[in-house]
Amino acid sequence: MARGVPAAVFFGLAALGPLVVRDAFLLDGLILILLWGATASAWNVAGGYAGQVSLGHAAFFGLGAYSAALLGTRWSLSPWIGLLVGVLLSTVAGLIIGYLSNRLRGPYFVLATIAFSQVLLIVASRWRGFTAGSEGIPVPFRPGFWTLGIADKRGWVYLVLALGVLLYLVQQYLERSRRGYQLAAVREDEDAALSLGVAARRLKVVAIAASAALTAVCGALWAQYVGFVDPFYVFSVDLSVRFALAAIIGGLGTALGPFLGSVLITTLETYLRAQFGGVGAGLIGIYLIIYGCALVLVVRFVPQGLVGWLGDRLRRHGLAGTAP
Repeated sequence: MARGVPAAVFFGLAALGPLVVRDAFLLDGLILILLWGATASAWNVAGGYAGQVSLGHAAFFGLGAYSAALLGTRWSLSPWIGLLVGVLLSTVAGLIIGYLSNRLRGPYFVLATIAFSQVLLIVASRWRGFTAGSEGIPVPFRPGFWTLGIADKRGWVYLVLALGVLLYLVQQYLERSRRGYQLAAVREDEDAALSLGVAARRLKVVAIAASAALTAVCGALWAQYVGFVDPFYVFSVDLSVRFALAAIIGGLGTALGPFLGSVLITTLETYLRAQFGGVGAGLIGIYLIIYGCALVLVVRFVPQGLVGWLGDRLRRHGLAGTAP
């Protein structure tokens, strides 16, 4: 139970946030931290626990976002139904990708996932009759929980908080269950795992499909919160890299790591964008340079991730049992 103390503190503070904070900007930042942390956790299921590093997870995120947006705008269906459709489509896509690229490892699997996301990007940006093409889809605001028309940001905080806790529990299961240990064996040495009777290929396919389904849930909620779906954003490689970086910086293959990574990345990005995003034509985008340098420094000096760094600090103070 002591190992869950850091997570309890993190999620507890997030739950208390709306009770003590009224500023819409700060609440928006908290929502994005939790939402991107949940998405990075979904990526972590395949990339961290199964060792299937993907840079095409934006494909599943985009499927979830487009499913919720299209069903709502064209047929006035609830985004919850769109969410379920997105999960179904992403699960099928994850099973197909996992099966077809089952024998691919390392950079070859990464390239396969990137190719899939770019195919969906081309389809979404060119199919103007159905997806409105590169113009994107504005999601209409319809008040009510069934339509996810939640005007109060405090409601969104608790909604994405529930999603974050769910993703955290999924990762905890993978850390402690037999299936989780089998996935760890596949991640560390697939050939050795196969020789011990572990169904490595089947486990990888299931992990990718589960990760895709969870990512689609995050995409559907993001679309409803932001209110606009742009194909060049939701299917971009940059977005996939964001998922991976949050998990890697926070601690690859750890339950709390993606959320800590999201805190660092989202906070730093928001601050640098506000400070340097519009400082003259010659300096536009300088925040991206500083952002990249900061990421390199973290990866260089804290290779085990923020969770590993936090665990070291706790052990030095004699609190090894509470390390996340």
